[in-house]
Amino acid sequence: MKIAIGSDHGGRNIREEIKSMMDEKGIAYDDFGCNCSTSVDYPDYAIPVAEKVANGEYDRGILICGTGIGMSIAANKVKGVRCALVHDVYSAKMTREHNDSNVLAMGERVIGPGLAQEIAKVWLDAAFEDQGRHGQRITKIKQYEGENL
Repeated sequence: MKIAIGSDHGGRNIREEIKSMMDEKGIAYDDFGCNCSTSVDYPDYAIPVAEKVANGEYDRGILICGTGIGMSIAANKVKGVRCALVHDVYSAKMTREHNDSNVLAMGERVIGPGLAQEIAKVWLDAAFEDQGRHGQRITKIKQYEGENL
């Protein structure tokens, strides 16, 4: 599995914590920034990460900003991306198993680094339950995207 990770200025600290966790687990990733403490625009980081996931260069993406809201809104504008804003472990597991989310968004000002690492671990380890109703629902989303280019 290969992960694209990025953040704006509001998510830099948790991004570094998640990278450390992925290093420990041997998960390959590329960091798309940001590497500054001054204010930057979250779409400049969310959209490139989301595009790389959507075009298959990366299996999944992780985005962090102050609340996670801006990153999730921007990422979900990219066709083929199912970005989930998550601030608890249960939702992280369910969004992979039931919704096949391929991008995870979190908010550094909402959760701490320990919880963020646990959310990322659970999300990275969980698999989509492609059988039955969950697969059918994702198919409907993909069909809609295809019909509305």
